[in-house]
Amino acid sequence: MPAPVDGPTSGDERTMLVAYLWWQRTNLLRICGGLTTPQLDSRPLPGTSLSLLGLIRHLAKVERIWFRQRAAGEPIAPLHGGAGSPVDFEDGRADDAPVEIAALIDEWEKAETAVAALPLDHSFVFDEESWSLRMVYLHMIGEYARHNGHADLIREQLDGVTGR
Repeated sequence: MPAPVDGPTSGDERTMLVAYLWWQRTNLLRICGGLTTPQLDSRPLPGTSLSLLGLIRHLAKVERIWFRQRAAGEPIAPLHGGAGSPVDFEDGRADDAPVEIAALIDEWEKAETAVAALPLDHSFVFDEESWSLRMVYLHMIGEYARHNGHADLIREQLDGVTGR
């Protein structure tokens, strides 16, 4: 389980955005910490196909899409079927959980490297709208916050652990 990231509570905008995203990123793995691979692939909430492994795969995919493909314009292959594909949630296998966690961490590092030299005002067009790198950071913080809430609920159903 990664150590909690305790970033700054004041500073320039980029430092704050990057630090808060890293807090959200590592929080996901803290929620998953100590579980077995079958537990990571379990779908304990009735009415949904969400699993912690599916969330890990999904967030690796969206890291690649938003930072590397869209913001940095890297011509790289999509991950887990690409944007709009449900395979990130559907096709995970418990035995692959360690590899999927490593892939997520790798995407974090590659995402940060891809945009390191870009200013927050750097923009690109997506869906006929102009997006800034600043908005990508805000979007990803929201994406992790939402999915970390899902992860908290799944974890509580699996073993009763809360407050990670």
